[in-house]
Amino acid sequence: MQVQKYRSLVYDSTRWEGFAFRPDDIVITTPPKCGTTWTQMICALLVFQSPDLELSLDLISPWLDMLTRDVASVRADLDAQTHRRFIKTHTPYDGLPHDPDVTYICVGRDPRDVFRSWDHHFENMDHLAMITARERAVGLDDVMDMLAQGPPPRAGREIDRFWGWVDDPTPVTDAMSLHSTLCHLQSFWDIRDQANVVMLHYDDLQRDLEGEMRRLAGRLDIAVDEARWPALVEAATFESMRAHADVIAPDTTHAIWNDNRSFFNRGCTGQWRDLLDESELDRYHRRVAELAAPELAGWAHNGTIPVH
Repeated sequence: MQVQKYRSLVYDSTRWEGFAFRPDDIVITTPPKCGTTWTQMICALLVFQSPDLELSLDLISPWLDMLTRDVASVRADLDAQTHRRFIKTHTPYDGLPHDPDVTYICVGRDPRDVFRSWDHHFENMDHLAMITARERAVGLDDVMDMLAQGPPPRAGREIDRFWGWVDDPTPVTDAMSLHSTLCHLQSFWDIRDQANVVMLHYDDLQRDLEGEMRRLAGRLDIAVDEARWPALVEAATFESMRAHADVIAPDTTHAIWNDNRSFFNRGCTGQWRDLLDESELDRYHRRVAELAAPELAGWAHNGTIPVH
């Protein structure tokens, strides 16, 4: 099977080439803004069985594809880890190496909430700090033409930015859009019955955090003493993660956020409701129908799938 390449200013999926898996590795593979950091924190809590992290989460569970660190140093950190490894990526299944002994966790979220979270994420990013970290790690020669053109135009109204995201024609290998979000989910939806694939959903985590954490522990074959569960579940709540944002938010190592706490913005479902009226919802659903089969679209927007 040919491996698809995904690349942007921020990430490069080819950094997975030649990566040496361990049999119990966990790959957390989500579209952006679908609960990636939440899932990393849950995995940290299950692996270490303590809410106290010795390092920042971005060092414990690095984003292998991200270009703000050179790949050799990321791999060296992972090689040195003696605990069960859980690695972050935003690369879909067709861009990853496949290993039957590795567990792949894919997380979905209502795409309308994904957009709102992404829009805030963009505003909260210190773009100069991110570019500076990238330059130090891998250089900028490959993106000089892009940088010379300056940042892409950004619509003034949020609703216009939403439609730009919904209708973005950029190939899914090169952009974050509604299309890329659904394609990522589709790549795992198609193999969801495989024993080493776990599907989580943001809404399900909100509805029953402890139940979903227990389900994931079972799928990962991690035994947790009953007495530990209350503290672990509490540490995985939005409020707790926001309170500890300096060690839990992504890439705090390079200070790429204007406000670490603001990375955890609202953490709720249905953020889109004050953005779209009925006619706009009709337009949105017509676009979704062009991009995804009804079964996947239903799960993406609502969560809850049968588990094995």
